Amino acid sequence: MNRYEWLDEYLLAKPGAGKDFKEEWQWWRYQVGGKLFAALMHPSEKYAPAYAGKDLINLKCDPLMAEFLRQEYPEVLPGFYTDKRSWNAVNLEGSLPEDELKQMCDASYQLVFEKLTKKLQKEILEKAQ
Repeated sequence: MNRYEWLDEYLLAKPGAGKDFKEEWQWWRYQVGGKLFAALMHPSEKYAPAYAGKDLINLKCDPLMAEFLRQEYPEVLPGFYTDKRSWNAVNLEGSLPEDELKQMCDASYQLVFEKLTKKLQKEILEKAQ
């Protein structure tokens, strides 16, 4: 995952973003307003070969865009252990362009942020200033 050393800092730079480690899942979870918008993981060999032993990031995505991205890039897969319609898993060992991954991260954050209450959105944005 060395190619993506910037990813943790990039995700945490989003207004109100926080990070924790879910021990049972072995996931680094990135949240805003208590809602997941990204997760870094490395599923064990017991999972499907497309996911097993790979460095992945799960990102929320508009369902139509999710399908498009999966067709466009071989390293973009249906979300790992999430709703496969609205989540994508990106194999970070693939050759997805960095700017595309940043756009996917931004879109994921935005989709989750927009579902928060207006009050919580305002609080987050005020703290970020």
